Amino acid sequence: MKKILITGGAGFVGSHLCKRLLNEGNEVICLDNYFTGAKKNIVELLDHPYFEMVRHDITESYYAEVDEIYNLACPASPVHYQYNPIKTIKTSVLGAINVLGLAKRVKAKVLQASTSEVYGDPLVHPQPESYWGHVNPIGIRSCYDEGKRCAETLFMDYHNQNNVAIKIIRIFNTYGPNMNPVDGRVVSNFIVQALQGKDITIFGDGLQTRSFQYVDDLVEGMIRMMGSEASFLGPVNLGNPNEFTMLELAQAVIELTGSKSKIIHLALPQDDPKQRQPDISLAKEKLEGWEPKIQLREGLITTISYFDQLLLKQ
Repeated sequence: MKKILITGGAGFVGSHLCKRLLNEGNEVICLDNYFTGAKKNIVELLDHPYFEMVRHDITESYYAEVDEIYNLACPASPVHYQYNPIKTIKTSVLGAINVLGLAKRVKAKVLQASTSEVYGDPLVHPQPESYWGHVNPIGIRSCYDEGKRCAETLFMDYHNQNNVAIKIIRIFNTYGPNMNPVDGRVVSNFIVQALQGKDITIFGDGLQTRSFQYVDDLVEGMIRMMGSEASFLGPVNLGNPNEFTMLELAQAVIELTGSKSKIIHLALPQDDPKQRQPDISLAKEKLEGWEPKIQLREGLITTISYFDQLLLKQ
């Protein structure tokens, strides 16, 4: 049994990771300030004898004896990270410093949940880990993009200077149950709008692309990365390389929900990436042949069912 700390553990991805690690026989401390996370995501775990929920903001120091740390704490959707950009970058930078300081003190292994946003609006397609990115350092998305880039720097420096055992993953668009229905991410937006019979809003012409990864595939990749050989630090891309336009996604959601929603187009936000697709060759090589198993249609059916039940309760 390992004692594992998950910052942002009541969030969308964190809640799935908590459940998986408990099911594998570990002790889990879930740390969250509930800015974007929600107690309902982990309420079924609260009575588990090896689960502990701590309300805490990772911009402040936290102390615990643990073997591993998954650092997931940070709002990940534009609606939330642009709401308070200074707080967002503090969460990425101070949060990284605090978890790395803890890992150094207790000799824990620590994984940083970085993001495909470090590539910005990419000039290389698909994006390999060797690509340094094309990021606007002073735009409306910079608090998130540059915060995550700085966190990666801190992780490498703590490893090089203090020999902290680190792992870095770069997460591409992920979806599934426990997503926040009002977080502004494209999958949740489209599904909620379709289920409510509202117009589906596409920014720009809808020909920009994303690659969508189901949350179970991401969690599998995260756990394999944490258990990978000590010399492999990352960064490593975790995502589904199958690429879809926003129009294709909207049409799939309309079909699967049986909605009569119409598609409308709004202005494209500043610095919105035109394409996003991971090169996952490194993950397949280093993570025991990891690759996504759940494709978009199958994952959408499960996610639509989750949101349908959620909206009925509300």
